[in-house]
Amino acid sequence: MPQGPGRPTRTARVAAVLLAALLSLTATPATAAEDATPSGSGAAPAVPLRVATYNIHAGAGEDQVFDLDRTAAALRDLRADVIGLQEVDVHWGERSDFTDEARALAEKLRMRVFFAPIYDLDPAAEGGERRQYGVAVLSRHPVLHAENHEITRLSTQTPDPVPAPAPGFAEIVISVKGVRTHVYSTHLDYRADPSIRAAQVDDMLGILADGRGPGVLVGDFNAEPSAPELAPLWHTLRDAAPDAGLTYPAIAPQKRIDLITVSDGITVTGARTHATDASDHRPVVADLRLPREDR
Repeated sequence: MPQGPGRPTRTARVAAVLLAALLSLTATPATAAEDATPSGSGAAPAVPLRVATYNIHAGAGEDQVFDLDRTAAALRDLRADVIGLQEVDVHWGERSDFTDEARALAEKLRMRVFFAPIYDLDPAAEGGERRQYGVAVLSRHPVLHAENHEITRLSTQTPDPVPAPAPGFAEIVISVKGVRTHVYSTHLDYRADPSIRAAQVDDMLGILADGRGPGVLVGDFNAEPSAPELAPLWHTLRDAAPDAGLTYPAIAPQKRIDLITVSDGITVTGARTHATDASDHRPVVADLRLPREDR
């Protein structure tokens, strides 16, 4: 739920490093959801896609023990085609053994990955890797485009922070059996004051408005769907997992703040949370059907 420590940089959309962040790894065979026979007749068959969201707590479980193999096992159990991740460390610090978690998880799961840093700090030691923390998206499908967008953020490291644009809102465009689909991963402000989250919602909706075709927004919203600051989302998107269960904390959860949302035209055929203590959040997974036009 809380976002990691560090002084945020105010880099623009980090376009120069986007392709370097994509790992074109060999994907595993399609999931059972992908193999399902499309229903309906007389129209172009819908395209199945299983999506998930998981705040991985920098690879530490409820027990505060760093164990990225445990994180990978929890992700593998979801059998998802696309997964939005939050609280991802890349060479961040001792808490995660300076691991590049985005790359390591992609390799363990044989998926492609796009990492979108929120924080990008100098190396801990001369000659070391830059210390980064942010969100990511894993995909079994080809990634056609990726971008690290800016949204309003409030520094956790300055005594008198001022809201300002900062990166860390990830977008990828994937090809799912020929259907171009936008997938976004977000991590909204954790503070009790909802004003920053309200600004972030406005920023995200502006970015989503530029996308054409099916869109899926997932992440740790740090607010439940009924929160007033999230209300503008529901004019454009739909909650894909209203009955899937609570997500935070992972053990005896009390809130549903990890959400999967979808644009008009996407059908939700099922959704659930996954009980695991590999993080302090529970992951959410949903089975979708993407519309495509008759050819």
